[in-house]
This record gives sequence, C-alpha cells and structure tokens, in this order.
Amino acid sequence: MAEPLENDLFDQLRQKSTQDELNKRTKEIQTRLMSHYEKQERRIGSTLDNNSTIPVTISEVRVLSAPKTRRGFLDRIVSPIISKDNAEPYTLVEARKAIDKVAARLSKLGIYQHPISVYIDKPDPTEASSTPTDLKVYFNAKEGSWYTIKTGTEAGTAEGSIYGNAQFRNLFGGAEALNIHASKGTRTRSVISAAFDTPILSNPDLRWEISGLTSSTLKPWASHEEVLKGGSTKFKYETQRGHLHEIGYSGMWRQLTSLASNASPGIRLEAGDSFKSSLSHTWIADHRDNRLLPSRGFLLKTVSELAGVGPLKGDVGFGKLEAESQLAVPIPIPGIKGDSGVAINAGFRAGLLYPLTVGGSSGPVASRFSDRFQLGGPTDVRGFKMAGLGPHDGPDALGGDMYAAGGVSLLVPLPRTGKESPLRLQAFLNAGRLVALKGKPKDGAAMDSESVKQSVKKTLEELKKDHPSAAAGVGLVYAHPLARFELNVSMPLAIRKDELARKGLQFGIGITFM
Repeated sequence: MAEPLENDLFDQLRQKSTQDELNKRTKEIQTRLMSHYEKQERRIGSTLDNNSTIPVTISEVRVLSAPKTRRGFLDRIVSPIISKDNAEPYTLVEARKAIDKVAARLSKLGIYQHPISVYIDKPDPTEASSTPTDLKVYFNAKEGSWYTIKTGTEAGTAEGSIYGNAQFRNLFGGAEALNIHASKGTRTRSVISAAFDTPILSNPDLRWEISGLTSSTLKPWASHEEVLKGGSTKFKYETQRGHLHEIGYSGMWRQLTSLASNASPGIRLEAGDSFKSSLSHTWIADHRDNRLLPSRGFLLKTVSELAGVGPLKGDVGFGKLEAESQLAVPIPIPGIKGDSGVAINAGFRAGLLYPLTVGGSSGPVASRFSDRFQLGGPTDVRGFKMAGLGPHDGPDALGGDMYAAGGVSLLVPLPRTGKESPLRLQAFLNAGRLVALKGKPKDGAAMDSESVKQSVKKTLEELKKDHPSAAAGVGLVYAHPLARFELNVSMPLAIRKDELARKGLQFGIGITFM
C-alpha cells in the first residue's frame, strides 16, 4: 500500500526546517515512492496474463516531475481514463492499454525526457474480488530542457553557410514551441525565420503553427537573386493510421532582383515583384523503416496549392499539384539470416501547374518563374546540374509547368561494415522530363480558359511521347541522423537540347532523395 508509506515520510519531512533539507528530503521521497511503485508494477505484470479479464477501476492519475506544465493542459490528456467518466469498469488488459495510450500521448508532446515511466499502485493484484479493483496510476514525465541553442556551419551542393538556431519548449506550460533560425551563406545569402507551434486541446496529433520568413537566395542557374518576405499559418493533424495532413495559408512577397550582367532575355522578363496568396494541403503517408536510408516500406505524398482565386487576391493565380512515391524492398542474400541490408529503392515524382484567373485579369495568366518547377541535381535526377533539365534560355533555367521523374537505386552495405552501418554503396538509374506549357503567351498576357485546357492537353501529350533525359552511376551514401550525404560518379545517357548534364563526380546533401 502506498498511503502508509507516504504518511510516514511526510511526517518526517515536516520536522525539517531549512529549505535545502526540504528539497533533499523531497527528492528522497520521490525516489522511495518510485521504487515502491516499480515493485507494485512488477507484481501486476507477473499476473497480467492470468488475470487479464478481472474488473478494475482507475480512481486517480498523477503526472510527476512536470512542475512547468499546466494542470489544466494535463487534465485533458489523463482524465479520459479515470473510471468515474466511464460507464463500465475496465478489464485489466483494457486498463493497461488505456494507460499506455496516455503515456504515448505524453511522450509525443516532445517536452519530456524519454522514456516516460508508468507506475501502478494496486492493493493486491493476486486477490480475486467480486468488486472492481481500484488502481492509482503515476506517470513519471521528467521535463527536458526548456531551450536549445545551436550554432555551426553547413556545407551542401555548391553552398556553404553559418547558422544559428534557438528552440524554446513548453513556453506557457502547454507544450508550445518557438523556433528561431538565422543563417548566412554563399548561395542562400540570408535567412531569418520564426515559427510558433502549439497543440490544440492538449492533443499532440492536432497542432497549429504560425510562422514568418525573410530570405535572400542567389540562383546562379538562373542569373538572379530571389528575395522572399511573408508569413504562413498551418493546421497539422495526424490520423490513427499515421497519415499526416497539413492545411495552411501563405502570403508571400517575391522579388527577382540583382540580375547578372549576362542574364538571358527570358530571365529579364521575369524580373520584378509579385505577391502570392495561397491555400495549400499536404498529405504524407510514410511507412518506411528509415526516412534517410530505407530498406523496407513505402512513402506516398501529395502537395496541392491554390493561389490567387476569389478572395485570395494576389497577382498570380494557379492550381498546383505534386505527387511523390517511394518503395523500398529488402533483398535476401543466401547465407545471411534476417535482413541483409541490401535493398532496392524506387521513386517517382510528378507535378502540374495549371494557370487560373486572378482578380483583375481577363483570364488565366501565364506562370511566373517563382512558381514553376525545377528539375535536375544531386537530390532528384542525378547526373545533371542544378535545374539542368527543362526549358533554358542560354545557360539560364526557366523552369517548367509539368514534369515527371523516376529512379531506382540498389543499396549495398560496405564490406566489413555490416547492415547496421549508415554507409552504403549505391548503383542508380534515373530519368526525368520537364516541359513548359505549350501555347502560352511569353509576355505574361492573359489567356482564355479553353486555350489553357488545350495547352495542358498538348503539354501532357508531349511529356508522354518523347523519351526522358536519363543518367546512371555509382556512389557512396552516408545517412547522418540529420541529413543524407551522397558522393556519386554519374554518366548521362540521354540529354535534350539546351539541357545541362554533369559527367563525373557529384556531391549531394539533403533529406529527400529520389
């Protein structure tokens, strides 16, 4: 029984006068209580199989070691399992499932150290009774540090940067988070962003985020610098099947500026300001065993965006849809038991940008550079330069309105390193095609809706009938916990006119690879 133990300890505690001694004794009490509850938990676990259907009630739930978290916030998480709110008592197995569900939700908040321990106080789990056995449940959820500050340097494809990142957690006792990021680099000249995120109704699977961004990025493959300033807000929720949804609004001012002296006419026509006001939805179903180096499972993802229509305003109007999939299949090797570490990864991506009428225009307007797709580089179609596929004006990439790309890779552990190593040898084959909308006016003039339909139809036919640009190669892959690094030797196999291939060594760093 826990009550006599608690009374005895707290009687001794009241005799102490100094605050230092009080704190010391409080920690001692907590340690002895946890030891007591661990013994009770082991007793319950030893009889769970034999008494799985005995009726039990939960009369009390406490969350320990969480002084900064608001009680009202925690009540919404733990109160549903208290028996007074349920018409019927639990069975022992049902009670344990409900308790584990609460522990999982507490852990998912991201403000407590792992693991979260669960202790159950029960009079005697071996004693049968005609009345439900009463349980008291204790969650030992020790709060982690409320802030993290990081500084460092990053190196990527044709880019180096220094950065600082600050994260503040559980700001108001409700698992809120504030992330502030700043960086300066050779290509991304500057970035300053801030995002505030909070769970809704204490539900870690339902969150709201508001963020702001200002950035300046040099785009040498298109002879200009792009400046972005704006903000966004999102509602994010995850289903019981692990599907993630994000629904959001974004308002972003874009400027194409600092054109190079040799910038092409196509880029010069795009220079200036534009404002995008859009709604978006992202759906992700990720069932891979590892997002950076998967050996089994699949990924499905769609991103849809609607800009400039009706009350959204802005000066660009379009509907945009992207779809992505990836399949990882382990390859058994004779003589090796279980997972060999050898796997085949296959991926596919496609996208469509459909012009729509924006307020004040007489019809759909041709797409802007900032909204078009870019294809080519070490993270999608390897063996080509950054944005090397698709329409070009001289050396400048103009982007496209429709694309499709796919690839397959064979990943093999290095000799003597084993499947647990994050290093892999890679052999790959990838291909892609990026095309501009056929028949669109080059001066940004409006089109009529029927001509847009015909243009999209012709563009799709062209995408399907002609062969894609392709490349193959081998390389070395390293999966760091934060990003994936690749060093490949590529050989272009098929190149279209004006596209920019890259033969030989190519280095890539990123989170998503095709």
